[in-house]
Order: sequence, then structure tokens, then C-alpha cells
Amino acid sequence: MTTVLDRPRVRPVAPAATPRRYGERPSIAYLFLSPWVLGALLLTLGPMAASLYLSFTDYDLFTAPEWVGLDNYVRALTVDPHFWNSVWATTKYVLVAVPVQMAAALAVAMLINRRSRAQGVYRSAFYAPSLLGASVSVAVVWRVIFHDWIGDPDRALTALVLLAVWQFGAPMVIFLAGLQQIPPEYYDAAAVDGAGPWRTFRSITVPMLSPVIFFNLVIDTIRAFQVFTAAYVVSNGTGGPSDSTLFYTLYLYEKGFVEFKMGYASAMGWMLLIAVAAVTALLFRTARSWVFYSGDES
Repeated sequence: MTTVLDRPRVRPVAPAATPRRYGERPSIAYLFLSPWVLGALLLTLGPMAASLYLSFTDYDLFTAPEWVGLDNYVRALTVDPHFWNSVWATTKYVLVAVPVQMAAALAVAMLINRRSRAQGVYRSAFYAPSLLGASVSVAVVWRVIFHDWIGDPDRALTALVLLAVWQFGAPMVIFLAGLQQIPPEYYDAAAVDGAGPWRTFRSITVPMLSPVIFFNLVIDTIRAFQVFTAAYVVSNGTGGPSDSTLFYTLYLYEKGFVEFKMGYASAMGWMLLIAVAAVTALLFRTARSWVFYSGDES
């Protein structure tokens, strides 16, 4: 006869823990996001708001800002001749330096896009100038090498364009990565059809590489609008001769930190932002007709 003591004991089963739902403790997420939020507010959005306010004032860093409305913008667009000289110098630089640098980067990338033991050496050698960036030492050396050109208003800008073209390493590496993603079967089919090098480049390489070309075009264009160090060092901070190297950023620096017209400089900064945004939007708009992505049916 089985008694109660002989029956197996059944241990009570603890209730299963309720799984924590996603987002149930957002405070932890806010804690980890707080450094970025503080950085964005204190180092980006805050200074931008202050700059926007100062662009409508007359401010010299030493006295309280005086509200002048749109006077800074009107004076820059209608009265200041050096403003338009800086716009013209910057525009010429962007229109020449960006295409030439991209062409050089693509040409070198295609030359070294061959599997060989020395590919890494060539890649490092061509990329090395880009590691120097917009350093003062490089600009000083460039000023010594092109001393005669820098004294000529017709050739001074060319020296700065050559400096930009010489530092084509970053877009070259991106082009090389894009070239290595093109299926070799396409080139084999072109060779069977009897297509020459130029036809192959135009019909296969450029369309397949168009997203990479567009990426480099946008990045290099934005970077070209912001060139400052080279122009400052090469021209000794004057933008000469005859304003031929007076880039927009250099003139903004002169107004803000040489003449202490911070309100005027702030207005110039916001006009530059609007101009770069407009050019970038235009590039994105035109990209619809010549950039082809994998899987497009058009």
C-alpha cells in the first residue's frame, strides 16, 4: 500500500520570467546616447544657431552684437567687390580641380587594377600624398616649388589645382575598390564582341562604376569648396596676386579673424552653406540620368 510519504515530491515550478520588451528601459539608451547628444548641441547645433544670429548683427568680438538685419548679406552681394572675386576664384577652382583630380584618380586606379605582387606597393605609394592632407608643410613646399607661378595672377590658381590633383589618393582607392567589383565576365563578353579599349571603358566601366563616380564627385566637390590651408599658405594669407587665390574660405577668415567683422563673416558662412547645399542637391538631381545601380531595370 502506497502512503503519502512514499509518493514522489513535486517541486513547485517557478513562474517563467517575463521577457523584457524592446525599449522598456529607454533610460539606458539615453545614457549611452548622451555624449553624442551633448556634442551635437554644444559643438554643432549651438554654434550654428549662434552664427545664424550673428549673421544679422554687427559684431566685432569685443562689443555687444548690434542688430542690423540683412545688411551683411546685402553688402556682400551688392557692395563688396572682393566677395565676388572670392566667389569667382573658388568657382574656377572647383570646376577645374575636381574633374582633373577625379580623372587622374580613375586613370591610376585602372592602371594598378591588375593582380600582381606589387599592387600593394603601388597603391601605398599613390595614396601617400593624401595622408599629408591639407598640411601647412606641404603648402610651404608647394610655394617654394611653384614660386614663379604664384607671383603670376594667370598661373597662381593652377599651382593650387596641381596641389589638389597631386593628392588624389583617397578617390583613387575608392575607384580601385569599385573596379574590383565589376564582374570580369562583362569584359570577356566585350572582348568576344570585338569591342576596343575605349568602347569597353565607355560601355562597361563607366556605367558599372557610376555610383562610385557619383560618390567621389559629391565628396570632392564639397571638399573643394572648403579649401583654405593651401590658399592661405601659398598666398601668405593675402589671396594674391590680384585676388587670384582669394578663395571664399580665405576671405571669410580675413573678415572674421583679421578685421574682426564676425557678423559679416557669419553671413558669408551661411551663404557658403546654402551654396554647397544647392550644388549638392543639383548633383543628386542630375544623378538620376547617369548613375546606374545594380538591379536597375532602366
